[in-house]
Amino acid sequence: MKNSNLLYRIVFVLVAILAIQSCSDKFEDIEGQLNADDLDYSATEDMVQALIGSYYIIATRGWEEPLLLSVRGDDVNAGGLGDQQQFSDTDNYVYTQDYWMYNSLWNVHYGDIVQLNTQIALIENFKDFASETERTTADQYIAEIKVMRAWLHFNLARVWSDVFIIESTQPDGEIANGPVSKEEMMQFISDQMDEAIPLLPDLRPNERTDIPGGVTRYTAYALKAMAHMEMEDYQGMADACAAIINSNKFTLYPDFYALFKKTGELSDESIFELQFSDYGSSTGDTFYHLYAPFGPQGWSPARENASDGWGFYEPSMKFIKFMLDRDEAVRLETSVLFTDRGITELQTDPNYATLPSFVNNTTREGDVINDYARALFASGKHYLPSVQLTDQRNEYGGGKNMIVIRYAEILLMYAEALTRGASGSGMTADQAVNLVRNRAGMPSISGVSSSDVMDEKFAELGMEWGIRYYDMIRLDNYSELSYDGRTFTADKELLPYPQAQVDALPTLGGGSSDD
Repeated sequence: MKNSNLLYRIVFVLVAILAIQSCSDKFEDIEGQLNADDLDYSATEDMVQALIGSYYIIATRGWEEPLLLSVRGDDVNAGGLGDQQQFSDTDNYVYTQDYWMYNSLWNVHYGDIVQLNTQIALIENFKDFASETERTTADQYIAEIKVMRAWLHFNLARVWSDVFIIESTQPDGEIANGPVSKEEMMQFISDQMDEAIPLLPDLRPNERTDIPGGVTRYTAYALKAMAHMEMEDYQGMADACAAIINSNKFTLYPDFYALFKKTGELSDESIFELQFSDYGSSTGDTFYHLYAPFGPQGWSPARENASDGWGFYEPSMKFIKFMLDRDEAVRLETSVLFTDRGITELQTDPNYATLPSFVNNTTREGDVINDYARALFASGKHYLPSVQLTDQRNEYGGGKNMIVIRYAEILLMYAEALTRGASGSGMTADQAVNLVRNRAGMPSISGVSSSDVMDEKFAELGMEWGIRYYDMIRLDNYSELSYDGRTFTADKELLPYPQAQVDALPTLGGGSSDD
C-alpha cells in the first residue's frame, strides 16, 4: 500500500481530536470553528495536524458536487428515470432555484472554505511559538491550504460568476461587502497563487515524502493558469503553464487506460489528486469517495459481490460519435462503458452500423455492463474494475483516487493559449498537442489551430470536472451545447443562486446570478 495511506489513518484520529463542527444549512450560520481550547500551541510538532485536517476537508466531497459541476457539458448526460428529475432538468438547461443540489454545492464548498480558514488560523497560533525553521514550515502549510481554498473559490465562480471571497473564520463582514465579479475572483486566485508559489515544495506531488501526493508549487501554477484562462488572459495562462512544462518534472503516464485505475494513482502526470483508501484491509476504516452515482446501475462483475452504481452520469452519444469519427480507440474505451442497448442505439445511425471490436459491453477486466433503464452508457473514467477492489470490499469504485488536474490538461491549455496569440517558451503548440495525441495512439498533426486544440481537449478531458462545458461558455460556443434536442442560450450559462442563500444573504441581490 502507498505511504499516503498513512495520511488518512491519521485523519480519523485527528478529526476526533480537533472536533470539526458540521456546517449548518445556511451559509450565514457557518462558523467552521474548531474546538481548539485544549490545544497546546507550544507543541509545534503538532502543527502538521492542521494541514492533514485540511487534506481531509478538501477530499471529503459530496457525491453531488462533481456531478453538478460536470453535467451540463455536451460530453455528459444525466441518467434519466430516477428520483433526481431536477438533475436531469439541469442537464437540459432548465434550472430550479430551490433544487437541493445547488444549495448543497454552495454550502459544502463555502463550509469547507471556512474550515480551511480555521486550519490556517490554527497554524498561525502555532507560529507564535515556533522556531525560525518551524515558521518556514508553517508558511508552507498555509500556502498549501490556500491552494485548496482557491480551487473551491474557482469552482464557485465558474458556476455562479459573482460570489464571495472568504478568507476568515467569521465571514459576516465579507458577506456584508457583497460578492465580487468573476474577473475579480480569478485575479484574487492568481494573486494568492503568486504568494503561495515560492513557499511551496519545488516537487511533483508524488515526490513529496511527508505527504505523498500533496500540493506543490505546480498545483499553484496550474490554478493560476486556470484563473487566467477564465479571464481570457492567454499570455498569463501560457506563462503559468510554461512554468510547469519547463520544470521538466512532469510526464504523461504512458497507459491512458490505466491512468484512471489503481495503477495510475499519483503518477508523474498528477498535479492535483484527491486520495482515498481502505488501507488494503478487508475490514476496518475506509476513506472513500462515493462513486456509485457515476456507475452503471446493472453489471455482472468479474469479482463476485462487487456493487453496481446508480446510473446518474452518462457519456453523451455526441461524444461517442465524435470519438468514433476521429478513429479514437484507447481514449474512447477508457472514457465509456457500453451497454448492449447503447450499442444498438448507436448502430441505428447507419454511419455507425459497423463498430470497432472494443465497443462491447465487457471491459478488459471482465466486468459485464448490463442494460439498465437510466442510461445507455456509463463513465469509464470513474470506473474501477471489480478485480481491483480490495478483497471483501464491495463498494463501487471503493478506494479509487480522483484526479482533479493533470499534466495533459496543462499541455492543452498551453497549446490553446499559443493559438490565441500568446508567446510560449520551451515547446510549441504542435509539440504540446502531439504529446497528448501520441500517448493516445493518435498520429501527430501540424499547424494546430484553436479549433484543433478544443477538439483535443474534448477527446482527452471528456467526463472530467465539466472542463468541456466551461470551455464552451468561455468561448461563447453555444452551438456545441445545443445538442440532442437541447437549446443553449447565453442566459443559461450560470446556475441561479440557491433560493435558500438568496433568502439568507441580502447582498446576493436578485434571484439569479446572471441578473
